[in-house]
Amino acid sequence: MILTLTPNPSVDHTLEVERLIRGEVLRVSATRAQAGGKGVNVARALRVAGVPTRAVLPVGGGGGAELVTLLGDLPCVTVPIAGETRANVAVTETDGTTTKLNAPGPTLTPGETDALLAALEDELSAGPEWVVASGSLPAGAPDDLYVRVAELAASYGVALALDTSGKPLEAAARAGSVSLLKPNHEELAGLIGRELPTVGDVVGAAREVLEWGNRSALVTLGGHGAILVDPENTWWARGPEVRTRSTVGAGDCSLAGFLGAGDSPVERLRHAVAWGTAAVSLPGTTVPSPGDVASDSITVVADPDPLSPVDQL
Repeated sequence: MILTLTPNPSVDHTLEVERLIRGEVLRVSATRAQAGGKGVNVARALRVAGVPTRAVLPVGGGGGAELVTLLGDLPCVTVPIAGETRANVAVTETDGTTTKLNAPGPTLTPGETDALLAALEDELSAGPEWVVASGSLPAGAPDDLYVRVAELAASYGVALALDTSGKPLEAAARAGSVSLLKPNHEELAGLIGRELPTVGDVVGAAREVLEWGNRSALVTLGGHGAILVDPENTWWARGPEVRTRSTVGAGDCSLAGFLGAGDSPVERLRHAVAWGTAAVSLPGTTVPSPGDVASDSITVVADPDPLSPVDQL
């Protein structure tokens, strides 16, 4: 079973337009509302794939009630909070361009933060294979929240996958003990504090992060696939070109594909890129079903050329 923690979940509204023109009145061709937040997206993708999962998240106000309704039969533990669960808006254009408007979300009190961690610990005691800590932190939550999550996971012998950015990413990564870090290219560059134009730069940055005490890194590269780095090996994988409808949640689907695959790092990477590739071809934050995923179309290369520019992979 794979457990997910989403400290700042959302109701995600997607609007599809032909082209986004600032200041104009536009006709929307399709709309949808879906349960959102990075950990929620991971859990939804795992659920569709038939992988046992359970989501832990705070909910509050009318937005929280709507989120619970949208979660449907997804197994979850909800922690009540006084603030209002946020709503995010994504505008997707026919050429695949996505513009996201993410609300900051509610402010968690110290007591609510403690309650969220207590709910997580209750679930960790059941012995899941992985816990995924994912997404931004709401106001009021300390920057070291994911460090505390890592400590809890370690105390129960549960592997931690972390997907966040900024100060929360830096705090947890520098504390070490993360089994899998999943930054994208830009987030890894921000963490290291330098540009990463080549494959060698990405791999070097990932290995630097592993030297802090972390075990592996899955660096997603958008349309250029993903690179998996552990202390001894490096693999790069890429899928075929597809028509992009929405990039929202694609990285979360990649993480779900990675965690839901077998034990082989190569097969995990292959599934990660296959699930991410399938996700971008679907509207909004729709997660792919197994029938949407073509793992055999993914190319995996060991020890890719370090001089290759990332944007030309």
